[in-house]
Amino acid sequence: MKKEKKKYLESKGYKVGYAEEFLGLSAEESEYIELKLALSQALAKRRKQKKLTQAQLAKVLKSSQSRVAKIEKGDPSVSVDLLIKSLLAMGANKKSIAKAIA
Repeated sequence: MKKEKKKYLESKGYKVGYAEEFLGLSAEESEYIELKLALSQALAKRRKQKKLTQAQLAKVLKSSQSRVAKIEKGDPSVSVDLLIKSLLAMGANKKSIAKAIA
């Protein structure tokens, strides 16, 4: 956030901080969330590069479109295992997955 915006919000009585502070997350929990989000974004990017709809990806994954939407949005119910399996099903390899989370 820009310093000017932060000062403005604080002058209006808002408390400005980070989600980790607000939620009381440990450094490990915060990193885990970032990892899941990076994998979710990598899957969405790969799907779009292959010009697939969420429904088409769902067929590849033998799942539903709504589940693919949850996967791509980083829904907490989505496991890292499912994210990695989905990326592999889309043609990703260990190197590309490592690059996504690096």
